[in-house]
Amino acid sequence: MDQHLKASPKAKKEEHVEEEPTSSKKSTNPTPLSWGFKTKKIRITKIPNHFQAQKAENILILVAFSIGLGSMWRFPYLCHQNGGGSFLLVYLILLLLVGIPLLYMEMIIGEWLCVDNIRAWKQLVPWLSGLGYCSMLACVLVSLYNSVLISWSLIYLGQSFVNPPPWSYCPVVGNVSLIDLSCLRTVPHQHFWYHTTLQASNQMEEGVEVLVLNITLCLLATWTFLCVIMIVRIKISALIQIFSIFFLYVLLLCFFLRSLFLQGAMASLRRLVTTELSSLLSVDMWRQAGGHVIYSLGLGMGTIITFSSSQNRGDNYIKLAAFMAAANLVTSLLSTSIIFLVLGFWTTTSGSSCVEKNVSNLIRMIGEGVLPQTSWLPKDIIHRPPQEYLNWVGQLPRNLQKEVVHLSLPCSILVQEKVMESPGLAYVIFSQVVSLFPGSSFWAIMFFMVLVITGLFTMIMLLEGIVLPLQNNIPTFTKYPKLVPVVVCLGGLLGSLIFTSRPGSYMVLLLDDHLVPMVLVTIVMFQNLSLAWVYGIRRFRAEMFGQLGRLVWAPFTFLWSYVTLPTLLTLFIIYFLNLYHREPLNYIAWNNSMGQEVKQPYQKIVLSWVTFLSILALLPIPVPTLYHWWYLDDHIICEIVEEPSSSKKTETGFNVANQWPAHSQRRLTFRAQDKSQTLLLGKIPGEAFFLSSLNPVGKMGTGSGLPIPESLEPMTLAASDLDFHSTGQK
Repeated sequence: MDQHLKASPKAKKEEHVEEEPTSSKKSTNPTPLSWGFKTKKIRITKIPNHFQAQKAENILILVAFSIGLGSMWRFPYLCHQNGGGSFLLVYLILLLLVGIPLLYMEMIIGEWLCVDNIRAWKQLVPWLSGLGYCSMLACVLVSLYNSVLISWSLIYLGQSFVNPPPWSYCPVVGNVSLIDLSCLRTVPHQHFWYHTTLQASNQMEEGVEVLVLNITLCLLATWTFLCVIMIVRIKISALIQIFSIFFLYVLLLCFFLRSLFLQGAMASLRRLVTTELSSLLSVDMWRQAGGHVIYSLGLGMGTIITFSSSQNRGDNYIKLAAFMAAANLVTSLLSTSIIFLVLGFWTTTSGSSCVEKNVSNLIRMIGEGVLPQTSWLPKDIIHRPPQEYLNWVGQLPRNLQKEVVHLSLPCSILVQEKVMESPGLAYVIFSQVVSLFPGSSFWAIMFFMVLVITGLFTMIMLLEGIVLPLQNNIPTFTKYPKLVPVVVCLGGLLGSLIFTSRPGSYMVLLLDDHLVPMVLVTIVMFQNLSLAWVYGIRRFRAEMFGQLGRLVWAPFTFLWSYVTLPTLLTLFIIYFLNLYHREPLNYIAWNNSMGQEVKQPYQKIVLSWVTFLSILALLPIPVPTLYHWWYLDDHIICEIVEEPSSSKKTETGFNVANQWPAHSQRRLTFRAQDKSQTLLLGKIPGEAFFLSSLNPVGKMGTGSGLPIPESLEPMTLAASDLDFHSTGQK
């Protein structure tokens, strides 16, 4: 994705559509549409490619983006929270009816206009030109906490070089003689996540001012590495992409096969493929499934439009969108299957079963002389409540206590209804899975290294969606393009420091579950509205055929008009009501004394911050609309009521004719000369003057159309704007 990479000699030169200059004193005579909205004519110019690469590399980039952290980190815990199979069914429905059609829409817009996300919406619908800036702000929000996810992966990668990995046993606290007995209340892998990695607080309000050192250092390394890549424009080779994607699937497949043989694993896997009809009525499940469809495919972030703007014409984006969604789905299902298998193993081996295994293991160690006879267990300890076993361990001498805890099996002494529901579920489960293999350190290094690379792929795509539009649309950044990555990465580092605090994981959940999905759903809803009903589906299909030589697939145009837009509007209403409902929202927190996760209510100040950030992210949408309504409408009306015989009017007419888009230069015929002439004379004053000034001895147009002067031969009328159509088309 090198910005300065030159196209190969065989590569077809790309074109993009650039907005015509707007004068404050002279209208560009926009085309009237329904509801009083107006869109400007556009013309074709040439720009360099930013994502220039071979077709195979482009597919790899999209696949790497689609199988990012959303598939392996976000989907599993959402599926676990919402009952497994029911959530999966709802997700599949929304993926087919909403996800793939909207993904294709963004791809085809990028291929058609060949400009970045900001300029694309400026040219399609100037009244809603702020959509591009909203997408950029959404990318900023997603990048902030995605960088923290990479930092968590780096921590696990660094700990993987210890043999055995430290998450497979209960750690020593403070010195060699003090053991944290709370580790026995849960599995060591979950204890390592909350106590060692996050150092999590009991509530969101506790310890915000204290930064966790290891997460902060990894975050600094992440943003420094990303800044170097963006400045130097290092291109990640196709070999690295193939290795990371292929090796990731190999690892996931190995983990899946190993997890199948765990005790109680299949019982939990059945929950993933079983659908309860009563749970389908859960509005919250539909909200989370719809938000994840938008999030996982990168819709509303502008990256897909910007990426598609520089690709070669003629790509089959229907197949590409379906392939990208399929890769996302396969990765999500494989990761979720592994997690459900391990959850079944935890549920089966916890409580009395865990105590029984530990007692048998300790008796064997005493018989072999590994433990002294003084560590002999009380009689009938197996038949007593699990808490009795914890009390016995707590009464042992410290040196003996350390040995007993160290030799205890990695299972939970206490029974928990739901072992884990927080966003850290994937990190805890995969650290458990790699511990099941011989040479667990090697497997851990390989897996978390691939996880870091995958996260970096996602971050690079997100940053491209921020950096490139800024370089193209801000004059200062256009002069100094390398200043943009520095500013963006420095701002990203400072903004993401809040997630390195002790309650940082709770704030990640807040943004990921409430703020970001609601913002993305709103952006995509306005994008769908702009294309389908403001710009117009029929006009859009005609433009696609005129420039790309093919029609947009008819079922997609139907879905954009009558399915995706109502669905997005419904999702937006659900998100809004969920956030401002009378009942307080809850989040999953870690209780140190109980040794398990508990639900805590959000404070009102937290929801106020969500409201402020959502308004801030969506503020660019109404600003251009109010600007055009306040300044441009009066100006257009003044030009319409002006006398056509004035010199100023004559000049306006010729300017409109000279600025007709080049992509409309195709052979056109009128349905009926009298009808079309009457319609043209009454539609736009500039066009009326143009028809009245035609030279009858000029060069004749095709069919029965009006004669066109020699000087105006390249200029034709857009078939989608007026009441005529191309020769040979119905």
